[in-house]
Amino acid sequence: MSAVEAKLAELGLSLPEVVPPLAAYQPAVRTGVYVYTSGQLPMVDGKLPVTGKVGAEVTPEEAKELARTCALNALAAVKSVAGDLDRVARVVKVVGFVASASDFTGQPAVVNGASELLGAVLGDKGVHARSAVGVAVLPLDAPVEVEIQVELTSDTP
Repeated sequence: MSAVEAKLAELGLSLPEVVPPLAAYQPAVRTGVYVYTSGQLPMVDGKLPVTGKVGAEVTPEEAKELARTCALNALAAVKSVAGDLDRVARVVKVVGFVASASDFTGQPAVVNGASELLGAVLGDKGVHARSAVGVAVLPLDAPVEVEIQVELTSDTP
């Protein structure tokens, strides 16, 4: 078990299976020392636990937890191409999309769910640049979607 996965276990979490693509893309792609994930939905056992807009059908607190799930799914996607999460030198960028009711402006607090998880699991390596964007709708009516970009320690396994 990698040190990162041991930290996840210490937090009562484990890496899920990689979420299969919903369309014509890969969950993650590696180029040199960088891994870029596709947008990760908060899928749990192949299903969305909740759907709808944040600030309407979904509370900001629920959405923050869903963003945390997205980050776990993103880490699983990274591992699928990097081989070992201990090779993560740092999380470079996080982009969070929040399906928002027209008057909802708390997107940064929602995406904190992903950012805080990455920090808890990776420590200083999890500190990153970030965008948190409100959108009208996401695939499958998901409330949140997160993508990450990470730098690996080397370009060879």
